[in-house]
Amino acid sequence: MERKEQYKRLFRFALSMVNIAIVTGIYAVAWFTYYHARNVIGTRYYLWGHIAIFSLYAGLTFLFGKVYGAFKVGYLRILDVLLSEVIMILFTNSITYVQLALIGRWTFGRHLIPLLQATGADLVAVTGWTFLANWLYIKLYPPRELLLIYGYRSPHSIIAKLETRRDKYRVVETACTEKESDEQIRRKIDRYHAVLIGDIPSAQRNDLLKYCFEKNIRCYSVPKIADIMLRSSETINLFDTALQLNRNRGLSAEQEAGKRILDIIFGTLMLVVLSPLMLLIAFLIWVTDRGPVFYRQERLTKDGKVFMIYKFRSMVMESEKKGARLAAKKDNRITPVGRVIRSCHLDELPQLINILKGDMSMVGPRPERPEIAAKYQAVIPEFAYRLKVKAGLTGYAQVYGKYNTTPYDKLKLDLYYICNYSIWMDVRLCLMTFKILFQKENTEGVDPDQITAVDPVSKKD
Repeated sequence: MERKEQYKRLFRFALSMVNIAIVTGIYAVAWFTYYHARNVIGTRYYLWGHIAIFSLYAGLTFLFGKVYGAFKVGYLRILDVLLSEVIMILFTNSITYVQLALIGRWTFGRHLIPLLQATGADLVAVTGWTFLANWLYIKLYPPRELLLIYGYRSPHSIIAKLETRRDKYRVVETACTEKESDEQIRRKIDRYHAVLIGDIPSAQRNDLLKYCFEKNIRCYSVPKIADIMLRSSETINLFDTALQLNRNRGLSAEQEAGKRILDIIFGTLMLVVLSPLMLLIAFLIWVTDRGPVFYRQERLTKDGKVFMIYKFRSMVMESEKKGARLAAKKDNRITPVGRVIRSCHLDELPQLINILKGDMSMVGPRPERPEIAAKYQAVIPEFAYRLKVKAGLTGYAQVYGKYNTTPYDKLKLDLYYICNYSIWMDVRLCLMTFKILFQKENTEGVDPDQITAVDPVSKKD
């Protein structure tokens, strides 16, 4: 397997090229049999014109496929890949139709049927191809057998997460740094081609990383907060000793200005486009129990500033008579309308008002309640690091985590965003948010007996 590993990227690239060729080929059939054959565009195309048309289509397919992970066969779950494929096809064909309509000066809906037929054929073809490609990938690259090394913290949490991806990883054996000597652990490492190092003290982890490097053994590790900061550091070579620079200032002035401009543009656009949907949701909430439509609540944003967040009310009135707590799985406080809008994150839409007011940004850490954030910070002092930027309607932790992701893991995801910020990352996360609307696990509540999502085991370095 190790010899095949060097060809993995090339193999996945070949699979993605076949994917693009399939959907582009289906579009070419629609183009030659209808749009070009009947001259509905109004202009005759020849060789280079056809090449330009198909190159643009393939480029859009590649762009949306890359953003949504449609080409990550063998990396994402097969259902995630299929969802990404569907979004890729819908976006690519929608933009292609607008492009054709502008060139041909059509009214909306005219000459749409051939492209709809092509879209249906795309969905059937890529579904079959995705299952075939995933089967080929697993045949060539079966699940990797791992040795899990852990410390004082129980390994059950990370093992449970790995169990959800048995197509990629399988923990065969464990080793505990608290109970076994360094020599015993190294003898276990020698029996494996891959090792996963859990959250153990830095000194022990560094020794094990060096040992795996020396033995050419693949090594996975759970990052610490300092690791995420170092990943984004800048290397300075002023003399013969390299320095790693971490500016630790959050966003620069130009980044904040660009981010604010994007917030105003996209916030206004979304508020205008989604206003009919928001009016419908407000009406349904009011009809259900004649209670208030909006829910206002104190939340934290940049530098610990408290602001009032706006949300559609999704719970019964006086839902927190017993104090603040996160929504639980099958929470009986959630109304029927609330359950629907929460599952699609539609209860968050009034936060567009907060964005235009400047309290929030389109992208940033999830705005936490002061009292719950205080509980998190009592266990994780670094939790306040998230407040170097404004809270966001969506964000890195919202896209790649879940509602019930532990605060420590949310902190790591948010710090990665802050330390590696770029305008392109904001745009990509906004596009990715569309995908998570269809993923139920992203809105799953905490366990019923939890008040917060704090991991009950205290954190150590």
